[in-house]
Amino acid sequence: MGRGRLRIYLGAAPGVGKTYAMLAEAHRRRERGTDVVVAFVEDHGRRRTADMVAGLEVVLRQQVLHRGARFSEMDLDAVLARRPQVALVDELAHTNVPGCRNEKRWQDVEELLAAGIDVISTVNVQHLASLGDAVAGITGVRQRETVPDEVVRRADQIELVDMSPQALRRRLAHGNVYAPEKIDAALANYFRPGNLTALRELALLWTADRVDEYLQKYRAEQGIEGIWQARERIVVGLTGGPEGATLIRRAARIAARVSGGELLAVHISRSDGLVGAGSPQALIEQRALVESLGGSFHAVLGDDPAVGLLDFARGVNATQIVLGTSRRPGWQFLYGPGVGTTVTQKAGDIDVHMVTHEHAGHGRGRVPVRRITDLGRTRTVAGWLIGLAGPPLMAIVLTAIGGLGLSTDMLLFLSLTVCAALVGGLLPAIGSALVGSSVLNYYFTPPVHTFTINEPQNIMAVAIFTIVGISVASVVDLAARRTHQAARSQTEAQTLSALAGTVLRGAPNGDGVLTALMEQVRETFGQESAALLERPDPLGPWVPVATAGPRPPDRPEEADVDVPVGDSLALVLRGRVLPGADRRLLGAFAAQAAVVLERRRLSREAAAARREAEGNRIRTALLAAVSHDLRTPLAGIKASVTSLRAADVEWDPEDEAELLAGIEAGADRLDHLINNLLDMSRLQTGTVTPLIQETDLDEVVPYALGGVPPGAVRLDVPETLPMVRADGGLLERSLANLVENAVKYSPDGVKVLVKADVLEQPGVPDRVELRIVDRGPGVPEGAKEKIFAPFQRYGDAPRGAGVGLGLAVARGFVEAMDGSVTAEDTPGGGLTMVVSLPAVERPPEPEEPEEPGGAHGDGSGPLPELIT
Repeated sequence: MGRGRLRIYLGAAPGVGKTYAMLAEAHRRRERGTDVVVAFVEDHGRRRTADMVAGLEVVLRQQVLHRGARFSEMDLDAVLARRPQVALVDELAHTNVPGCRNEKRWQDVEELLAAGIDVISTVNVQHLASLGDAVAGITGVRQRETVPDEVVRRADQIELVDMSPQALRRRLAHGNVYAPEKIDAALANYFRPGNLTALRELALLWTADRVDEYLQKYRAEQGIEGIWQARERIVVGLTGGPEGATLIRRAARIAARVSGGELLAVHISRSDGLVGAGSPQALIEQRALVESLGGSFHAVLGDDPAVGLLDFARGVNATQIVLGTSRRPGWQFLYGPGVGTTVTQKAGDIDVHMVTHEHAGHGRGRVPVRRITDLGRTRTVAGWLIGLAGPPLMAIVLTAIGGLGLSTDMLLFLSLTVCAALVGGLLPAIGSALVGSSVLNYYFTPPVHTFTINEPQNIMAVAIFTIVGISVASVVDLAARRTHQAARSQTEAQTLSALAGTVLRGAPNGDGVLTALMEQVRETFGQESAALLERPDPLGPWVPVATAGPRPPDRPEEADVDVPVGDSLALVLRGRVLPGADRRLLGAFAAQAAVVLERRRLSREAAAARREAEGNRIRTALLAAVSHDLRTPLAGIKASVTSLRAADVEWDPEDEAELLAGIEAGADRLDHLINNLLDMSRLQTGTVTPLIQETDLDEVVPYALGGVPPGAVRLDVPETLPMVRADGGLLERSLANLVENAVKYSPDGVKVLVKADVLEQPGVPDRVELRIVDRGPGVPEGAKEKIFAPFQRYGDAPRGAGVGLGLAVARGFVEAMDGSVTAEDTPGGGLTMVVSLPAVERPPEPEEPEEPGGAHGDGSGPLPELIT
């Protein structure tokens, strides 16, 4: 019995038609004779969805009792016993009621698939676990029900149910999604056009990535190496040279010309640890530039830069390659055609752009280090040929010309030993020294053609030659080893620097960093795939935390390379076994991955603790407000009403008017408090949408003074002030709160000054500043920002009514209108609230025509006609 197939309908938001599309597919399959049942479908009271369920077999739901209430859930056992060919399971991310077999519905689906039953399901993009933070940032709502991305990615077919935001809002307004009483709230909150547009983009991008993964998998399975130009991918090759920024910007412009163009920058590092002529610091800056332009940076190992670049481009299905013209002088092309020429010749169906720059032909700035060790078979054989065949050939040449003297002959043989060391390393050089000394003794040391030496000085000369030859070979080989070690250390430092940059540039909660880290590990060490595995339970299975590449290992036993990090974490690679020298660097990657994972956990715990603390603080403040500030005016109103209704008391008109005035004052006080609470709630949920228009301050400010006693405020608002860009209603509420706060703290008999003027700065748009000046006790410097926090009142014994929301609401409204509210000390004592708003640009005043001169310059006589 094989595993069932999973088909998922993915939507950007509720109401786009996922369930309807799933039911339509079920009807089509039923008409073709397929055994289809409805395991669980929720119609949410939508008539058209309920009509689509009619005609399909429905498996009865199980009733689960939880906390005294009954809930309907999918009866997994009944579906398994029924064993249909296809089961419809709505809402894949749903959390089951406690008491069910599995915690999540997607786990129920996994059991159905394991039993060989095909499943058709639905899910919204906001329920994908990896997009939780992004969706919360867009909508302000944290989704509690999520499904792991991997569950959805493993689906055999994913179909996007798309709908424009305008069409979805019309569907919502027509009552096709929610009940009528919920429509207005939904349109004003979650279903705003901006929210729906952003969610739609997330769904399209996630689906596009899934399609791209399927395309790469298909090309790999079919062995297709040609380029399929399904999407424009521009690869820019970087060396770390000064031309890198120019190439990146040019490649970014090419990618921006087409919709969906993708920019990838790649740097080829030699696998022997030696770097080219590039600067590690320049590579770090170029990585940051690529990422700021929306591209991705990749570091790949390769002995041949041209081959490595082409392999990478074909691996990512690139359509274009951007390279810079060579910085080598013309004479250096005698050594080879160069990377640009090689890539152009071997690119095949990939377009290659050669970009000129100011550094072309000016040299690389420094000579790259030659590779000495790990020379390969060719260099080793060449070294042995020089060391073994060179001395006899040198002897034949010197014998033919009659010799140059013993000392000169020794230097020539010594040069062969040095050459053998440079080409083949230590062992060929030692062989050359030994063979050279023997040939030198036999052919050029008297008596010749024998291995005996008559003169003691000649014995000493041959011995010294042998010792010097071996010593020189050892020094050359040691220098090569030290050069290799230094170059490898430089490469490791460069890689670790890039690793640290990747971690530091990542999100504070670590989302996305681990995946990027695994991709960097895979590319740096030339592996097929990489994965970070975690085992929460010492006896439980390994769980993948982050993966990169196809077929990542699920267990350390399946990997070619396993780097444990503690008892519950492991970094595993699949592809090839790494030498011991690379494991130290791989250990640094593993340690950084553990740090990122721990930082993500701590960040989530800290965020949860902050939310809980903020919620507790707000709940405490609200409780205090309800228990005191709201009950006080209610008590006054209740007392006045009770007195008026008393049948045994006859109130004269004056007393009755006083009681009614008290009722009105208490109601106004309650209205003010409740409005501030509602305004604060709107600000915290992000539902304040100001209607910005040209507003005249001398029309708004007088209305803002309606809540203060007459004569408590002195106005200085010139009529010549330019108008401001603001929402008149929000501005009035903000100024009212600020003025009432100033009047509350001003001494008796001292008026609050409300003054406005224009702030003009060269090169900066004009702003209008409105100052509310009081002569109260003032606020210390360290507390000026704290007074704008919700439920904060300076001092512990506030005067008058209020729950500490007035200043917070005022600042929130003004900032929503692109303004600012700050607190300053009043010269001489007190506090000044400064409200700054953008001024409407005033049109230039028309120039007055000059008085005509000449004979009529004194104003007498007829004036010439002005032509306009």
